[in-house]
Amino acid sequence: MRMGRRIVVTVVVAASISWAADTPTIDAAALVRQTVDNETKTGDHTKFMFQDRKQTPNGTSTKLIVETKEATAGLVIAYDDKPLGPKQRQDELQRVQRFIDNPDELRKKAKQEKEDADRVTRIMRALPDAFVYQVVGKEQGANGVGKPGAELVKLSFEPNPKYDPPSRVEQVLVGMNGYLLIDASQKRLARIDGNLFKDVGFGWGILGHLDRGGHFLVEQGDVNNGHWDITRMNLKFTGKILLFKKLDIESQETCSGFRSVPADLTFAQGVELLKKQQEEIAQK
Repeated sequence: MRMGRRIVVTVVVAASISWAADTPTIDAAALVRQTVDNETKTGDHTKFMFQDRKQTPNGTSTKLIVETKEATAGLVIAYDDKPLGPKQRQDELQRVQRFIDNPDELRKKAKQEKEDADRVTRIMRALPDAFVYQVVGKEQGANGVGKPGAELVKLSFEPNPKYDPPSRVEQVLVGMNGYLLIDASQKRLARIDGNLFKDVGFGWGILGHLDRGGHFLVEQGDVNNGHWDITRMNLKFTGKILLFKKLDIESQETCSGFRSVPADLTFAQGVELLKKQQEEIAQK
């Protein structure tokens, strides 16, 4: 599922809606359910190599990332937009080499990624029941947000008072509102912009809560001939984990330069691709 590589919490649905008088009635519930079904299907096994630039209050880091059939591999290539020196590049290679040298470490990494993806899937599948929506307009897709020029439906969302979260994983949804953009023809989510208007508890394998005032923005788009992926993610949350340890997340992340790689790529082969790309960048 494409919405999965990181923490993604968001949106959608209930009730029929109308466009302007000259447009047909849209069944919002059906549209959202079809979109969620499409987002969570497992039929697309396309994998990519891309760059991920992440900015936090401590600075920026840029990674080369490649998706493999075993787990995701990544190499930092710059800090604060400055290329790594020879020693730093060697340290990065040693960091990822440990997953190749130690199969148990690679299995742990793959297990963690699967658990993260499973949580995202549970959140996504809850969306059709967790929110009530209202159409507030239309927008055009752009680079990184849907497909350039495509028409996107904009819906505001509020918690559905009748929704009863089945577990702590879905609990975060009861304190969230915001808006989303859907490509109705492709049945894809192009943008999710949400706010926490009250404190909420969460599970995610640890007990804790998120403070009101938190915000997230996630965008995805057509990055390669009909294949969609995350292109931007902004997160800002505070709270506590394990009921006493402070949680403070603030980051802005952009992904670019997507190119497809073989679907049967192994982790070791993926690292070799990263090494080659790292060397090419270092020589520029």
